[in-house]
Amino acid sequence: MEVRVFLVEDLLRMRGLLDDMFASLGGIRVVAAATTEAEARLWLDENPGEWDVAVLDLVLEQGVGMNLIRHCKKVRPDGHVVVFSGFATPGVRKHCLELGADAVIDKAETASLIGLFDDLRKKVNAGP
Repeated sequence: MEVRVFLVEDLLRMRGLLDDMFASLGGIRVVAAATTEAEARLWLDENPGEWDVAVLDLVLEQGVGMNLIRHCKKVRPDGHVVVFSGFATPGVRKHCLELGADAVIDKAETASLIGLFDDLRKKVNAGP
């Protein structure tokens, strides 16, 4: 079984890099991507059961990824929310976790993101 990812990232190059990384890991598929907060909210509302993990950048073309954390948990309480941002300072990290994020990873810590997805993929494949 695949881990389905909803990606909220406004930089085309970063989306491409993440797509490549997920493809190389195997068992992970990006099901949709959004570049703005409004676009992400709309997709989440229309597809509540179509994702397992939301990967959110904090600084978007329009809007803020931080505002999406609670919305993700509202539409899919069992979904995982991962903030992947270049602004993951200790204060931002704490606030995101308080809002309901399952993990906050700085974009400089790609190995941590890979490890997190490796663990998620194993859990999904292990089944109930």
